[in-house]
Amino acid sequence: MIEVALRHRFGTGGFALNAAFSVPATGVTALFGASGCGKSTVIAAIAGLLRPREGRVAIGERLLLDTASRICLPPEARRCGVVFQDARLFPHMSVATNLRYGLRRAPTGEQGPGFGEVVELLGLAPLLDRRPGALSGGERQRVALGRALLARPRLLLMDEPLAALDAPRRAEVLPFLARLCGAARLPILYVTHALDEVDALADHLVLMEAGRVVAHGAVEEISARTDLPLLSARRDAGVLLPCTVEHVTEGVAVLGFAGGTLRTAAHVGPPGTRLRMRLRARDVAVATEEPRGLSTSNILPVTLAAILDAPEPAEAFLRLAAGPSLLLARVTRESAQRLALREGMPLWALVKAVTIDHRGGPPA
Repeated sequence: MIEVALRHRFGTGGFALNAAFSVPATGVTALFGASGCGKSTVIAAIAGLLRPREGRVAIGERLLLDTASRICLPPEARRCGVVFQDARLFPHMSVATNLRYGLRRAPTGEQGPGFGEVVELLGLAPLLDRRPGALSGGERQRVALGRALLARPRLLLMDEPLAALDAPRRAEVLPFLARLCGAARLPILYVTHALDEVDALADHLVLMEAGRVVAHGAVEEISARTDLPLLSARRDAGVLLPCTVEHVTEGVAVLGFAGGTLRTAAHVGPPGTRLRMRLRARDVAVATEEPRGLSTSNILPVTLAAILDAPEPAEAFLRLAAGPSLLLARVTRESAQRLALREGMPLWALVKAVTIDHRGGPPA
């Protein structure tokens, strides 16, 4: 497990951090919240770039920080690779030399991906002879990711690595980042305020607000909670469902999940590809009778598990059970009353849009 407990204040009356969480030391943990909530401060304290007034940071049995026992490893001894918003490459060095700088920092005998593997993973072969000034912002971030990975860290820390990029560059880098996260074979803490990055990358989620952790757990579990305004108040609130591409016909892919199938025109890869889809609550409608004669092709039999409050007083969330999977629909309270909705009632869910993340995998 990765265990973090930090208390710190910047000056008298300044920003106060009082954050604690424990997550598995595998996969990607996203620290999510609005700008200024303390996410980057947590990363700095874990990396040893900030010494908190009180705190404890442990990766498994290895203590990086324990102020009560006066343990505070220096940054170079913590074996944390850090990737910032700006790539921080050496401008006088080529891409290849920047990458090899990371490799030179790797401890002797430490296992990890080699130079060629990282170059292929991040698509850097055409860039090796260039200098950072001749790269786009997205290309520079890919090089920074590669350099951090080649240092063979025990923990990779990413502090909003895509925040400084425009939308086209973010779209360019995100698939490479997803591949890196899947192949890195080490725990990653990823700071972001972009929900699409959480959807694409995260296995675990830590929600932060005003210097405190308000929830943490598996990303599918946290995303489906309606009692967390940080998520439920968003217009893209909804659930994440792991799925597998069953087949593709005339450009339409059929995605199977635990509870049914959904169709999408998105490019999702060949049959067997594993993905995760976001079903936004605003894109799910319900009917009390099986609809007929509709252009909507995603119609699922469900059971109304609960009627829940929404941040807007005139709205409600419907928790819908599709087999073992749970969906959310956002409806007006007037609609719920008009349809006489009640818990346990059989319904039909009409899914108007399916959003696919960037995470793929080997055939199931």
